[in-house]
Amino acid sequence: MTTGTEAAPDTTAQRLGIVAHSDGPVVPVQTRSERPKSARHDDFPAVEGWEADWKLSPVAKLRDLIDETLDGSPYAIHYPEVAGTTVEWIDRADARIGSAGLPEERAAANAWSTFEKALSVRVDGEAEALTITRAALGNAPRAAHVHVEAAPESSGIVVLDGRGEASLSENVEIVVGAGANLTVVSLQEWADDARHLASHFARLGKDAKLTHIVVSLGGAIVRVNPSAHLAEEGSDAEMYGVYFADAGQHLEQRVYVHHDAPHTRSRVTYKGALNGEGARTVWVGDVLIGRDATGTDTYEQNRNLVLSDGTRADSIPNLEIETGDIAGAGHASATGRFDDEHLFYLQARGIPEAEARRLVVLGFLTEIVQHIPEPALQERLVQALVAELEGAA
Repeated sequence: MTTGTEAAPDTTAQRLGIVAHSDGPVVPVQTRSERPKSARHDDFPAVEGWEADWKLSPVAKLRDLIDETLDGSPYAIHYPEVAGTTVEWIDRADARIGSAGLPEERAAANAWSTFEKALSVRVDGEAEALTITRAALGNAPRAAHVHVEAAPESSGIVVLDGRGEASLSENVEIVVGAGANLTVVSLQEWADDARHLASHFARLGKDAKLTHIVVSLGGAIVRVNPSAHLAEEGSDAEMYGVYFADAGQHLEQRVYVHHDAPHTRSRVTYKGALNGEGARTVWVGDVLIGRDATGTDTYEQNRNLVLSDGTRADSIPNLEIETGDIAGAGHASATGRFDDEHLFYLQARGIPEAEARRLVVLGFLTEIVQHIPEPALQERLVQALVAELEGAA
């Protein structure tokens, strides 16, 4: 019973009556939303490699990005002038910084602690697609911060295009105003030896719509962690990903969707292919339906297509539900080889086996690319996938 002088329980641990032991200082985190958040690197414990967030990552090859001082100075970018958009560098003390979220792990906090200027992208009105290309980052460990904002009732497409050499750790904030419709595409077509750690934080306003698409094809190690906070009623997030891991390549995605308001909707679909000795992919999908998120409609899925021996795909969907009043919730995961029936169907119509295999894989992956509302970019990515498949032949 709560007396007039006692505070009502406001965390899952308190509601369950869980308290710290006399010989232990910490109560374990009970739900996804209770993970510690901070922009300070030293607020997080050292990464040893056994932690849940890091045990599937090649920590030894990322140590400098996690712990060392990074170059946080502005870098070269290329973009066209697009009506309805504004691109500028802003100071780290700008009030917009931190408006979408804060780091939940040490590497993201290290990047946040060391960037000097943030790249600000604003969409007003109805804007054409804006592509910002980063192709001259170099091999020195670097920090970056990007802030993307869609004004209320606006619509637009922002593409963050990464190419060339890179040892980059960055945070990307995405703020979608009330009634806005924003698409953000993150392209990882880095050089073969590049390393890229990224945390994306999205906050959606009332009746806002975000389409978030991650495309990871290049780089030696790429780890992109997108999160969407459906903070206000009627918000809607569609989160897609497509990736192709070659021999020795590590591609990782950890997706988090937090339904925090009534009548929100989300769809998460990630698809990948693996080919070659040591090709490795990791996908972790967390969906949390909070106590106040009545009427939630959510579904997440991950599909992996294995093209050769010697590969490994980890796929871990998680679903937390704190209210019984929802419209629907579900998740799915599958990893396997070719469907022999599809190959037989194509071969029976005179298509050679090698071409039949290429068509099956291309159809599997381009389903995600087709969600990009920009025909020229769609065509470019289809050609990139074709090139990947030719290399896998």
